[in-house]
Amino acid sequence: MLAKKKRRLHKIHIAHCKYKFETDGIKMINTLEQFGRNAGRIWEMLDACGPLSESQLMEFTSLRSYEFYVAVGWLARENKIVKDDTLYRLDETNLTVEIGGNAGKIWNALRTQREADIPYISKMTQMKMSDAYCALGWLARENKIQMKTVEENNIK
Repeated sequence: MLAKKKRRLHKIHIAHCKYKFETDGIKMINTLEQFGRNAGRIWEMLDACGPLSESQLMEFTSLRSYEFYVAVGWLARENKIVKDDTLYRLDETNLTVEIGGNAGKIWNALRTQREADIPYISKMTQMKMSDAYCALGWLARENKIQMKTVEENNIK
């Protein structure tokens, strides 16, 4: 017998409805608020501990990888985070060209799509998933997109 398995997808929308999505009658948390909180957690950890690696930051903040990358993009847009080789630290960002450039690619792609999931965005823009999430954090900080989590039923 086949068992149903739910798969979580992140859908990206151009931000017309900026603050709340409703799915099956359940209000979802404001994604901008959550992204900002996650960025704050990284900022506070770097402020308290100094330079840390990606794995240390994810461990110490209990963020999932996609949450971490979105938060890095958010902080880069705020000009607050630097990446030196494998360490992140607080200072004027050196990530504008990379993350900002990727944000521009995603923004142009979403202007024609209006809605897409992360794997599709990554494939369409030919960037790694981690880079796509950073760019989405940048765009979210600019209030240009919203991300919501949806569950799909898959048969396995």
